[in-house]
Amino acid sequence: MPDHAEPPQTRPPVSPETDAPRASRRPVKAVLFDFHGTLAQVEEPRQWVLAAAAACGVTLDRVRATSLADRLLTAGRAGGPLPARVPPRLAELWADRDLYQHAHRGAYTGLAETVDAGIEGFADALYDRLLTAEGWAPYPDTAPTLTALRAAGVPVAVVSNIGFDVRPHFDTWGLTDLVDAFVLSYEVGRCKPDPAIFWRACGMLGVDPEQTLMVGDTPADAGAVAAGCAVLVLPTADPGRENGLGAVLDLALPG
Repeated sequence: MPDHAEPPQTRPPVSPETDAPRASRRPVKAVLFDFHGTLAQVEEPRQWVLAAAAACGVTLDRVRATSLADRLLTAGRAGGPLPARVPPRLAELWADRDLYQHAHRGAYTGLAETVDAGIEGFADALYDRLLTAEGWAPYPDTAPTLTALRAAGVPVAVVSNIGFDVRPHFDTWGLTDLVDAFVLSYEVGRCKPDPAIFWRACGMLGVDPEQTLMVGDTPADAGAVAAGCAVLVLPTADPGRENGLGAVLDLALPG
């Protein structure tokens, strides 16, 4: 999901192919999941643009929508690629985007406004898609994985660098009862890879970091090793495609 800038990683990400046996030697009593790129993905860029324009009362043809989407991705999309360049006037908001709601919105609407779409209110409409479950797609293996962990009595937390509340999304998707805690950077004042955010999540679940598995898709998620957690880093997948979450069950559940 919208990710805070990270320092260079100091340890290679853990992958199910190379490090799963090593991670599985430690008992897993709880699992922490990243949100964006791990449990859910933002909607396809052209659909994002079409939906935002429609919210502004404008119908775009597919060619124009595709062109705008390409330019907006270059400018920087929340939940998408990092911007090619952050204008100086947005530098402070950008630095604080995962710590404060106003900074998150201001940074991403500001980036969108650098693309002249000629549609009044378009930047806000683009951002507002983030705040609705319709602007996201849970991965196909998200619900089955969370359901299996719940059935096995393994507590789960969502740990995300993010500037808005994702709980309503989980409510809409019918997944809230499968998550024991939400640890969101803008609420706790810490961003991954800071070990403190992982310790906070473990504390909320009542488990030791050494008995916890962090699952994500970025070096920031792999930073959980500094907190003492085992880590599984998954490949990022497009909306609607499985991203390998089933590997979590191989590590967390007894054979």
